[in-house]
Amino acid sequence: MNHLIISPVRLCISASLAFALFASRADAEAVGSAASIIRVTGEASVTSRPDRVTIDLGVVTRGAAAQQAATENARAAQNVLASLRKALGPRATVETISYVVQPDYQYPPQGGEPTITGYTATNLVRVTQDDLSNVGAVIDTAARAGANQVNQIRFLLKDDSAAKANALRGAAFDARAKANSLASALGLQVVRIHSVDESSPTPRPLFDLAFRSGASTPILPGGIETTATVTLAVEFTTRR
Repeated sequence: MNHLIISPVRLCISASLAFALFASRADAEAVGSAASIIRVTGEASVTSRPDRVTIDLGVVTRGAAAQQAATENARAAQNVLASLRKALGPRATVETISYVVQPDYQYPPQGGEPTITGYTATNLVRVTQDDLSNVGAVIDTAARAGANQVNQIRFLLKDDSAAKANALRGAAFDARAKANSLASALGLQVVRIHSVDESSPTPRPLFDLAFRSGASTPILPGGIETTATVTLAVEFTTRR
């Protein structure tokens, strides 16, 4: 009769291996269950000096007929454009950005169909230049030539890539610092970063606009503030 003989040494080794595998799996499951994903958001702003400006201004005229409003507008707009080109020369770009002729309506107090009382013609141009010292003089020149509307003044950066990169870098450092602070305060440790989300940095011009009668219009450019946010999904686990 054949007898099955089990070696005590082999049995011991098999039992030890099984226990080691069980312990390793249990440890992995414990770490997995203890790990948590927390989202932290960092923000940073970079302020730069502007080196370009755009000025949107134009002529608004009214007339009883559409042709009358358009003719008067064309005359005034030609004067404005000629004056700007003479004063600025090749240092600036002057271009038309909008031209509209539309009817003016009067609505009856008691309701009913509105009536056309006239027409309004609007011709807007944009002046773009890199000289920030004479913005007020540009407005005054246009106003003396017949411009009666200033829509918008924007101070810009000719190249904002460096400002955007610095803002993103600062936001990333801020988010990671917040993650480390949370881990330290809660007795945890950062395991890894699961994902990174960033918002496109947005340059925002800051300036002061003030009008003074009898004097050149003072325009005071401020800084260009570029702000970025970075959100990290960070995995934390308990400290060992």
